[in-house]
Amino acid sequence: MKTHRVARIAEVIREVASETILFKMSDPRISMVTVLRAEVSGDLQHAKIYVSVMGDEEHQKETLYALNGAAGFVQSQLADRMKTRFLPVLTFVLDQGIKKSLEISKLIQEALSNPSKLADSDQIKEEDDEETDDDDDQEDSDGDPSAVIKEE
Repeated sequence: MKTHRVARIAEVIREVASETILFKMSDPRISMVTVLRAEVSGDLQHAKIYVSVMGDEEHQKETLYALNGAAGFVQSQLADRMKTRFLPVLTFVLDQGIKKSLEISKLIQEALSNPSKLADSDQIKEEDDEETDDDDDQEDSDGDPSAVIKEE
């Protein structure tokens, strides 16, 4: 099957899932949900809908459980919009990409706001490099380290 058709179907699934979750569901467990993308198998039998849920881990699990329970309702809304022979079975998956990107961004901001820590670590690294250079000088003298006397 052509990939552009699968991509178009994935986009329709994402749109319908997003509209359904936002405007047509009244489950109190489903809140603070963003539909990020949808992936459809090549045979159009299965689709994964990636969502991001704001809140703690317990709230995320509860929301994901409620979404997977309501997958049939989302499928029925999808059936009204799509006119294909097969309707994909929907599965909701929690996407951790946004959470990880926020953590990385926070670490970068901390590193930029504390340049003294970076300078200290660079200085320690330079001192370590100098010590290893001195060790190399000792080994260069015919393999006998006692022949080289260090001046301190």
